[in-house]
Amino acid sequence: MAEPGNRLRRLLESPNFDPQNYVKHLSQQSDGDRDLQEHRQKIQNLADETAQNLKKNVYKNYRQFIETAKEISYLESEMYQLSHILTEQKSIMESITQDLLSTDKDETSKEMQAAFPKETEEVKQRTLTSLLEKVEGGKNIMDTPGRHLVYNGDLVEFDVDNMSPIQKVHAFLMNDCLLIANWLPNRRGTVKYKYNALYDLESFAVVNVKDNPPMKDMFKILMFPDSRIFQAENSKIKKEWLEILDETKKNKVTKDRHKKEEEPPTSPARPEVSTNPFDVDDEEPADAEDHVDLSLDWILELPEDLDVCIALRDFEGAVDLLDKLKEYLKDQPVTQRVKELRLKVDERVRQLTEVLVFELSPDRSLRGGPKATRRAVSQLIRLGQSTKACELFLKNRAAAVHTAIRQLRIEGATLLYIHKLCNIFFTSVMETAKEFEMNFAGNTGCYSSFVVWSLSAMGMFVDAFSKQVFDSKESLSTAAECVKVAKEHCQQLTEIGVDLTFSLQSLLVKDVKAALLSYKDIIMEATKHRNSEEMWRRMNLMTPEALAKLKDEMHGCGMSSMEQYTGDGCWVNLSYTVVAFTKQMMSFVEEGLKLYFPELHMVLLESLREIILVAVQHVDYSLRCEQDPEKKAFIVQNASFLHDTVLPVVERRFEEGVGRPAKQLQDLRKSTRPVRINPESTTSLV
Repeated sequence: MAEPGNRLRRLLESPNFDPQNYVKHLSQQSDGDRDLQEHRQKIQNLADETAQNLKKNVYKNYRQFIETAKEISYLESEMYQLSHILTEQKSIMESITQDLLSTDKDETSKEMQAAFPKETEEVKQRTLTSLLEKVEGGKNIMDTPGRHLVYNGDLVEFDVDNMSPIQKVHAFLMNDCLLIANWLPNRRGTVKYKYNALYDLESFAVVNVKDNPPMKDMFKILMFPDSRIFQAENSKIKKEWLEILDETKKNKVTKDRHKKEEEPPTSPARPEVSTNPFDVDDEEPADAEDHVDLSLDWILELPEDLDVCIALRDFEGAVDLLDKLKEYLKDQPVTQRVKELRLKVDERVRQLTEVLVFELSPDRSLRGGPKATRRAVSQLIRLGQSTKACELFLKNRAAAVHTAIRQLRIEGATLLYIHKLCNIFFTSVMETAKEFEMNFAGNTGCYSSFVVWSLSAMGMFVDAFSKQVFDSKESLSTAAECVKVAKEHCQQLTEIGVDLTFSLQSLLVKDVKAALLSYKDIIMEATKHRNSEEMWRRMNLMTPEALAKLKDEMHGCGMSSMEQYTGDGCWVNLSYTVVAFTKQMMSFVEEGLKLYFPELHMVLLESLREIILVAVQHVDYSLRCEQDPEKKAFIVQNASFLHDTVLPVVERRFEEGVGRPAKQLQDLRKSTRPVRINPESTTSLV
């Protein structure tokens, strides 16, 4: 039997196998249906055997699939790290290239200025003088020495409110100011314009106005609290105005800064908390040059040593050198040589600060945790940059928390995912708080920043939490367990003095309220559906095991008096509808208490009241309508169970979970007190 099967397998596996020819040949040689059925059975057996072999191969290689997936995950992690390293190297190379290009540009500019200084300056001033002769009231503009023309042209001014044209103006852009002159309709000789306004370059900002036909080719000048809008002749001239205005403003700022650095200080500056040894300037004594010894080897080599420390990432060594120099010059007068040394050291301090800032940037690798930032933070604090260190540290930790939450794999089981999410988030917050306390213990002003960061991080956590728990429409029991887990983790933060419980509750209250109301509607609809099919018959559980199981379930719900409602055998003297309602009602109470916030007190209370009323009103209606004395007595027994057993348990559990009694539930129980009646009577229960 095995040989025909092997022959058939080889035939079907051959590369030249043609199904149509095979079927045609088989039908010609067949004597009847029996041969075809037997052949079909052989092919079916062969297919089943092939499927079994395929499953065995999958199970056999399953471990290899897992190992391969792990290797791929490790490779992905290494590629991620390599990408970070390459990005860092690229940024370093680009900064070096930019430095070299800027150095060449500065040298070229200096050479051009050295070659043609007087001619360029004189030509610009002469041009400006000739143009200002055409402006009425502009004679005093040239009184400022060094002022010359940069750019000028005609513009049309528009009204800021209704965007209607006001007048035609001519603008003169000088190296330190902007002159606006109105066109004169009646010219007098060579005078074409009339003085309108003169703005210092530092007193206004230039804003590009987006084209919105027919209003286009416009830009705005903002002078607090006013503004003016001008329209250029075309887009090319508008672009020139924007570029030249921006470039002129930058040149003025640079020139003013260099001029300020070159001028000797006229009064001592207010000292700041910093390790920079040159923060306090004193009046230089006439014979102070002889009192400060800057010929020591370590002082002469200090700038170069700082460069080496920065290049080798020896941040502690660099700050130690600055502290040593500060201590040495603490009581020394500020001489000219000290000022020169200050310029050299200040540049190194700026470079060191930039490197430390880069170390704390969120673009760096975040795998080291908060401890990886300790080195850069501590050195920034020693440099007197506590505020910047706090800001960068918290930004780094915010990026780390965001990355950790984003990389967390979403599980099929929601509760498992929430456990992992809470573990990652609250562990990160706790580590950040401990590291923050260690780094900024002496800077109490930074603690408010940590509070703001904690609230922002909690918002990030709640977003991920709500998407998985509430947006996916999980059951109320699952949502309650998830919220309970989050509360427990939040409570653990109080051990280190951080309490985010109120923030968690305020962020979750909207979603929890919606979940409670939704589940309340589900219970009410289910209760109404069961009520519509109610026959008011005793429950027969058929087996003692089922009866014991029901007793356990009701005891778990808090119904300790279930024994008095069990009859002979496996009968229960309660309706199926009432028992099902009791289970669902107590489940809602327990889950609602897990989700309880003070802001949800009335929501939970009103939901319980509405659910109870659905059952009570149904019992009352049935008692009014029922004519059979036996069924009426059975309805009264169920009503007593609801009033004397279920409602007190609901009140007690609510008071235990909330911490105060529920007056609304007490009033509801009093208003629905059953009346002990004669079974033959038709008097209402309520």
